[in-house]
Amino acid sequence: MIRVLVVEDDPVAADAHRLYVERVPGFAVAAVAHSRAEAVRALDRAPVDLLLLDLYLPDGHGLHLLRSLRAAGHAADVIAVTSARDLSVVREGVSLGVVQYVLKPFTFATLRDRLVRYAEFRAAAGEASGQDEVDRALGALRAPQPSRLPKGLSAPTLEAVTRALRAAPDGLTAAAAGAGLGISRITARRYLEHLVAVGCAARSPHYGQVGRPELHYRWVDRGH
Repeated sequence: MIRVLVVEDDPVAADAHRLYVERVPGFAVAAVAHSRAEAVRALDRAPVDLLLLDLYLPDGHGLHLLRSLRAAGHAADVIAVTSARDLSVVREGVSLGVVQYVLKPFTFATLRDRLVRYAEFRAAAGEASGQDEVDRALGALRAPQPSRLPKGLSAPTLEAVTRALRAAPDGLTAAAAGAGLGISRITARRYLEHLVAVGCAARSPHYGQVGRPELHYRWVDRGH
């Protein structure tokens, strides 16, 4: 079993991350820490193989914690779970042993993919027969390339529609999505239909007072 220390200051998020990890075969949560100090105490009590590390902690930055752990001889790998998008922070994390970054918010499927890839990387052992085998071992950590969008759809607009849909617990119509984002109803519907096609959204008829029913879209968490 790969032993994991979850380091997350938000108790609700920490509990969710623990449940996510425990749902992946081959992984076990050794402890949960809500601060830098708690993480240090947890590591002093028992060794772990992997830290699931939030970078914004109440008593210091996660990378400062990681730097002190390396100085103390702790060699656990790290998957950073964070809302930080500063690429200089990403580069610094890589130099300190961060093997994956998972941006918040994320689904169980996203974290599961990263954990499975980490397990594949960790399972590589012995002496490589050549460059190809080294490349395959390192390639296990890389996320798959995003699929190409259908013609006429743009990634920034898709991200905006996705955010709007995820922020609407009761769902949205194409008209409401378009009005909120400053795009036409037809354009909004194309993006919503794409989300349905890739399994991220579901649609159902929404009956109003007059006229034909309008389609209603809601976000689907594929991790559940």
